[in-house]
Amino acid sequence: MRRILCLAALVAFVTACSSATTEGGLPAAPDVLKKSAAAMGAVKTVSFSLTTEGNPPIPVKTAEGDLTREGDARGKLQIMIGALQELEFVLAGDAVYIKGPTGGFQKSMSRAQLAALYDPSAVVTAVPTLLSSAKGATIEGEQNGVYTVKVTLPGEPLKKIVPGVTGDLPGTLMIDKATSRVTAIDLPLNGGTVKVALTDYDAPVTIEPPAV
Repeated sequence: MRRILCLAALVAFVTACSSATTEGGLPAAPDVLKKSAAAMGAVKTVSFSLTTEGNPPIPVKTAEGDLTREGDARGKLQIMIGALQELEFVLAGDAVYIKGPTGGFQKSMSRAQLAALYDPSAVVTAVPTLLSSAKGATIEGEQNGVYTVKVTLPGEPLKKIVPGVTGDLPGTLMIDKATSRVTAIDLPLNGGTVKVALTDYDAPVTIEPPAV
């Protein structure tokens, strides 16, 4: 009887370990995404950048800035609105301030109107949803303490991070092993690629309305 109990305990232990790791010693992808979703859900501030290579079919060509969980943000972007325009933005409370190539900041639109174009502040809350609803994840490897995760990204939260995309799309996540935070999202599209980088987590950020 003791031998049977020991064997059962060994089988249970091996099963538990195999669910947490892969054959190469890497953790199971669903576990990594679950931990990352929780870590990203606790983020208070982050710096982000969106860059493109080639000519992917999205309106925003570059963007960068500082974001807070409360929805405030500041930064600059290049966006196609008829023609390519370079704009600076400050989002403070319900107000949206935009500055073009000339002149100063103007209080120009509502948050709802901004969301129809691109609301960078939505990146903070969209990433946890992106992770928790991602499908078919596999860990390709680990280098310098960062996991490379191939995954199908769900379209609804993805379009809040990369405006103009439609439907679920394959992509690559870079996830820091120590903190479980996402450091980059790589997205191949027709005509080019998009990369979103996330850095400076929880650094002090104060965003105030600019003078108008």
